[in-house]
Amino acid sequence: TDVWTSWNDSSVSVTTFVSSQPVEATDDAFWDQFWADTATSVQDVFALVPAAEIRAVREESPSNLATLCYKAVEKLVQGAESGCHTEKERQIVLNCCRLLTRILPYIFEDPDWRGFFWSTVPGAGRGGGDEDDENARPLAESLLLAVADLLFCPDFTVQSHRRSTVDTAEDIHSIDSCEYIWEAGVGFAHSPQPNYIHDLNRTEMLKLLLTCFSEAMYLPPSSDSSNTNPWVQFFCSTENRHALPLFTSLLNVVCAYDPVGYGIPYNHLLFSDYREPLVEEAAQVLIVTLDYDSSTSSSPTVDGTTTGTAMDDVDPPGPDNLFVNYLSRIHREEDFQFILKGVARLLSNPLVQTYLPNSAKKIQFHQELLVLFWKLCDFNKKFLFFVLKSSDVLDILVPILYFLNDARADQSRVGLMHIGVFILLLLSGERNFGVRLNKPYSVRVPMDIPVFTGTHADLLIIVFHKIITSGHQRLQPLFDCLLTIVVNVSPYLKSLSMVAANKLLHLLEAFSTTWFLFSAVQNHHLVFFLLEVFNNIIQYQFDGNSNLVYAVIRKRNVFHQLANLPTDSQSIQKGLQRKKKTPEPISRTNSQDGVSMEGSRPAAPAEPGTLKTSLVATPGIDKLTEKSQVSEDGTMRSLEPESSQPPPEGNLPSAVSDGEPWSGEASHPRRDRRRLSSASSSGQWTPTPDWVMSWKSKLPLQTIMRLLQVLVPQVEKICIDKGLTDESEILKFLQHGTLVGLLPVPHPILIRKYQANSGTAMWFRTYMWGVIYLRNVDPPIWYDTDVKLFEIQRV
Repeated sequence: TDVWTSWNDSSVSVTTFVSSQPVEATDDAFWDQFWADTATSVQDVFALVPAAEIRAVREESPSNLATLCYKAVEKLVQGAESGCHTEKERQIVLNCCRLLTRILPYIFEDPDWRGFFWSTVPGAGRGGGDEDDENARPLAESLLLAVADLLFCPDFTVQSHRRSTVDTAEDIHSIDSCEYIWEAGVGFAHSPQPNYIHDLNRTEMLKLLLTCFSEAMYLPPSSDSSNTNPWVQFFCSTENRHALPLFTSLLNVVCAYDPVGYGIPYNHLLFSDYREPLVEEAAQVLIVTLDYDSSTSSSPTVDGTTTGTAMDDVDPPGPDNLFVNYLSRIHREEDFQFILKGVARLLSNPLVQTYLPNSAKKIQFHQELLVLFWKLCDFNKKFLFFVLKSSDVLDILVPILYFLNDARADQSRVGLMHIGVFILLLLSGERNFGVRLNKPYSVRVPMDIPVFTGTHADLLIIVFHKIITSGHQRLQPLFDCLLTIVVNVSPYLKSLSMVAANKLLHLLEAFSTTWFLFSAVQNHHLVFFLLEVFNNIIQYQFDGNSNLVYAVIRKRNVFHQLANLPTDSQSIQKGLQRKKKTPEPISRTNSQDGVSMEGSRPAAPAEPGTLKTSLVATPGIDKLTEKSQVSEDGTMRSLEPESSQPPPEGNLPSAVSDGEPWSGEASHPRRDRRRLSSASSSGQWTPTPDWVMSWKSKLPLQTIMRLLQVLVPQVEKICIDKGLTDESEILKFLQHGTLVGLLPVPHPILIRKYQANSGTAMWFRTYMWGVIYLRNVDPPIWYDTDVKLFEIQRV
């Protein structure tokens, strides 16, 4: 019988396998049944090898499971040695690959088995047949090297370079795999003929590789993010002679992919796209190999053989993870252009609206792309500067704002919200990003936001306002980040639209109510951020911002109330009482929200039953960023935390304590009411007059009060003299007004730049593996195994 069916059959051999009788490793007739040359698919293997049976073998006949793993790896090593020239050999390799993909998660979930692949097998020496155990390779290393070889195996995963069938087949050990890179792009100009069989085989091998790397899912999150994944560490070391061509192949396959094909509508419904599964798998393998904590890097040296064609060799040697090393050393403009265009094209794909519904293929791997983009910017500063050098950065910004706006009400997409905001925080630390935002926004991507005419800065502010006022309550820890981004770009914003100006004042109004200020220990920071935004614009960009100045004048009572904020106990208590009466802290006071853009759909909450994975808490904004001061010539210097003049808001505590996962729902009766009350305000902390005084005295209101003092009487006089109720006349007056010499001396511009830290490194690890877990459903590689890195929850 076919052994796959006999797993569920009572045929003698399989009973032997599950029973406690050990089968000798030399009994080839027995073991060969497992990879007999019948054509199966990975889905068949998953269906025919049930979890319960794998666990039964693991518990009851461990030696048989060990031998099965050893024999399957041995077959892959033999395939890599021989070069898989026959159809039969290729079939055996694929079947072993599928079987290992099925079994590995059950090895990882049992702590007693976890070291199994790192133990040496007697007689499996590095030098071949000798019994010298000194030289023996751990099974994991043999497996990883065989997979690497098989990914560059002519006629199996790459095009053969033989001229004719008469030529002898290439020797897999003498070929230079750099000549067999899978796709043109970084460091490789030649685009090989597409071959869907090769794509399918590569996809299966990469799936096995990803499964090997997934041991990380079975270890709980730890504060020590430096504990490296031994599988990734070995695979990305100089031991792997294919590291450079494989890194380049993965990167190029992702960045060269065009899901829309040749622009023929409904093309994707007629032709199965063999490239997309490969691109997804490549993106996932890439981000896992790049899981590296740059905050702890001590840059150990690597040997000098790693400089490739496209890599810079003047820089000092980078980290010993060669994938990170290569990524950090890409430096040619045309390579940066290729990567940026590719990532932007793929991120914009879900936004591409056509008149024919479903006529264009929509990709699903935008989260992996965002992680990849993050890694590129974090590990390669030259790439970051290239991105910001032209308005191409807006091709990344608009899709991110689209995803943020679309996912804001969906608790299963909180991770997506975080990665989007982290990327914008990283970009906002560079002056050029603020400058680029002044470009007019003309692309009309259907988004559930008010219609406006203005710049990309307006779009950013309007989307952030939407997230804060109508997002899921779990996004509260992001408010500090969102407003930090606005502060960072504010000194460079030449002209805000009336819609965006009103949104900023609406946020200030909501955040400066007494009940909100008094209901949590860190809520007043949001007011400090907004005042800093207004001060930056008034001091540095007054001329073009008559809309904002007009909005400030109209809402002047908000600033006066802040200046006169009561600090006595009785008023504090009264303020907190008011909270109970307020039905919704942030109401949509301005009717401009009435009309959303044409063709847009409102942001929807998660469908009940949607699976999501838990995330670790992110560090507070004070740990996420470090303050830099911008000098007159535009250069930045880092401010030491203990600088003599502490900035007004002092150190900002985190919105959630570092160790506290905020996956648990707070149990308040009204969702709207709890949105802005502190996650940690369950009774331990109460506001005191001293506490209110400690920060009220530092509110930076001087500039705005001076502006109101000068302009309000003038505006009122115009209205009385001309009987004006018309906004446009007042705006015209404000456009031509000046406050030169009347305002306080401009304060230095403070930028809060993202800084790498182990807290975010751990957050990225849990987020990335959570995405990979949920996205691999066919076959469901990790489903129902005992993962420890995160919890799987149902909405």
